[in-house]
Amino acid sequence: MSSIEQLNEKIPDFAKDVRLNLTSLMADETLSPQRQYGLLLASAIATRNADVIATMESAAVAVMTPVAIAAAKSAAAVMAMNNVYYRFVHLASNPEYKTMPPRLRMNVIGSPGVDKADFELWSLAVSAINGCGACIDAHEKTLRAAGVSSEVILTAVRSAAIVQSVAIAIEAVRPSPSQATG
Repeated sequence: MSSIEQLNEKIPDFAKDVRLNLTSLMADETLSPQRQYGLLLASAIATRNADVIATMESAAVAVMTPVAIAAAKSAAAVMAMNNVYYRFVHLASNPEYKTMPPRLRMNVIGSPGVDKADFELWSLAVSAINGCGACIDAHEKTLRAAGVSSEVILTAVRSAAIVQSVAIAIEAVRPSPSQATG
């Protein structure tokens, strides 16, 4: 049994739709294996759920190179920073912030070590999880300019949504710290 199938078994009955969606996602052949597993890994990191991260990384190792795995992790890390910054700039009422340089290092975006469209898809997925409209728009625009179809873009976002829902469903059955000690 694969690590993802084992994770799927941990999803509680109240989240049966989440189990079904994860099963469907894993059967979807819209994306190449690198794109799919990079999305799973970057999205898992964005959920901050240790079980989901470990499962998706274990699955990714079977189909991705170490360089591609590092790129997926880099997408999650740099988007964690960018999503906070650019969401603030976008939402803040003071227009001056939009004219100021971000002064954030993000060299990996220009040279991620994998196909630029793969990295952009992973960044888009993380930005969707983190709710940064400015980043979503920027990555979607770059992907469309690179010829990536709406179907592929939506598959990436659907993947992120499913991974996030897996993490939430699993977290919902864990005892709170007070229940675990009391």
